[in-house]
Amino acid sequence: MKHERRDSNRDFDHGSGHLMLISPERVFYAGLLGRPRGRTTGSLMIYVSIEGRLKLTQNGRCDEGLTIATVRPNVPHTIESEFRSVINVTIEPETVTPAALEQLIQRVSDDGPTLVERIRGAYHQWRLEKRRGGFTTQEFDSILLGEVLPRRPLDARIVAAIARLNVFSGPAVTAADCADAINLSQSRFLHLFKQETGISFRAYRAHKRARHLLHFVNDDINLAHLAQDIGYPDSTHFCHSIRRFYGLKPRAIFSGSRDLRIYRSDASDGAQLVTA
Repeated sequence: MKHERRDSNRDFDHGSGHLMLISPERVFYAGLLGRPRGRTTGSLMIYVSIEGRLKLTQNGRCDEGLTIATVRPNVPHTIESEFRSVINVTIEPETVTPAALEQLIQRVSDDGPTLVERIRGAYHQWRLEKRRGGFTTQEFDSILLGEVLPRRPLDARIVAAIARLNVFSGPAVTAADCADAINLSQSRFLHLFKQETGISFRAYRAHKRARHLLHFVNDDINLAHLAQDIGYPDSTHFCHSIRRFYGLKPRAIFSGSRDLRIYRSDASDGAQLVTA
């Protein structure tokens, strides 16, 4: 059953301050964190406190008293906050050169307070705006990071496969589908995909499938139908995958996102982000 996503850029109560900007390459989320549990995503994660301090546990190490923290892609971690809400900036690693990602991680370590001020400033401006979506990756990076991250060069055939995986509603995309579309054998395609992106096709698809959930989190929707619509074989796989990626059950995510305003990069009105 295909779910028709409604326009979620309705007039929410701005008092909650909960909002999300989402594109295939980036996510900015400011909202409820939920109970701290382990999570593992395929993205580079930058957490920024809205108020109070953060506590990050990863690789057997616990860091407390933080206002900003980074987690590399595919690293299990737990994030806790003294405040109920948190800011999370998500960067898809296949869209940025590995060297640039490393430099950004180092920059957080070396110049964290400046980035905190910049990211919080953008958030406080966006929460007051009545606007629709429409933004580019370059605008997103410039406003939040003060620089445009250099793009990772990818084989055009892998770019085409990624575009198929970034469609957030519809039948599950298989390696065979992608290989056939670009006239490669499946084994050759799988090798090329990992060589270009640094991650296996299966792990990449699992990450993108869980990420697609974000497009629907403020919808009133049957979760079993949603699981099918974004490519999961059944509700059990859906629940297990979402809990692994986000540390929360799907129902908890939806419950905490009822007043979340969502702005997408695919808006037809061509609105632009403004600098904070």
